[in-house]
Amino acid sequence: MTDTTDARQDAHTETPQSLGRRTVLIATGATAATLAVGAVAATDAPAAGTPAADAAAAAPVAAAAVCTLTKEMTEGPYYLDGQYVRADITEGKAGIPLKLTLTVVDDDTCVPLSNALVEIWHSDALGEYSGFVGNNGHSEPDSGTFLRGGVLTNSSGVASITSIYPGWYRGRCVHIHIKVHTNVTLTSDGSFTGGQEIHTGQLFFDETITAKVGTVSPYSTNTVTRTTLAQDSIYDDGGAASGLLTLTALGSTTSAGYAATLTLGVESS
Repeated sequence: MTDTTDARQDAHTETPQSLGRRTVLIATGATAATLAVGAVAATDAPAAGTPAADAAAAAPVAAAAVCTLTKEMTEGPYYLDGQYVRADITEGKAGIPLKLTLTVVDDDTCVPLSNALVEIWHSDALGEYSGFVGNNGHSEPDSGTFLRGGVLTNSSGVASITSIYPGWYRGRCVHIHIKVHTNVTLTSDGSFTGGQEIHTGQLFFDETITAKVGTVSPYSTNTVTRTTLAQDSIYDDGGAASGLLTLTALGSTTSAGYAATLTLGVESS
């Protein structure tokens, strides 16, 4: 398919904006260890002048540097209310498997946030969003719900969602939209209602891996020119602090898929 109208291009435009809530995205891996060291230092401080004391003194500084507040990112044009609470949002859509694991923590205390609803939505391999199919120039069935949904975090603040690697649409790099809600009520139809929305943001993908994904069908049949991370109007090259996921291959080929992880710090009160 080919691009058609300027009006359609305008429909895909997302403008960066600084929202009112404070939000921090905390890098995975060493972060937890750094915070743990800081906690020990506060309760069981070693003698001054020893190597242990020097390390303990440095830990709070490192933790403060990691827990840096960042602006939230625009919701974008394709959000739909009342989506399903479910761990698998694929609905049979073709694409490279993506196992997403997000850990939500309080930005002030770094304590995991349990029973928070982590909701995501993103385009399919051809850059089409459910409920808006055709906006990226492709004709396909539209359930209004594919590649949308979310789960409640467990006691460790972890939300695990199965999806596919997103495709791309005109003017934007490959990304996933995300919201975090607290105090929601689950409904009998498998959705949710109420609660407080405490974070709105976007998740991003390594450019080298995305380029490989783009060579695999059905991604390779997307005729829209792909915008890179460096060209994107929303992503600010801030790495994990700006939502860049850590990707790990699930097999020896691109088609086998990827595990994607990130720790998000949010202001919960």
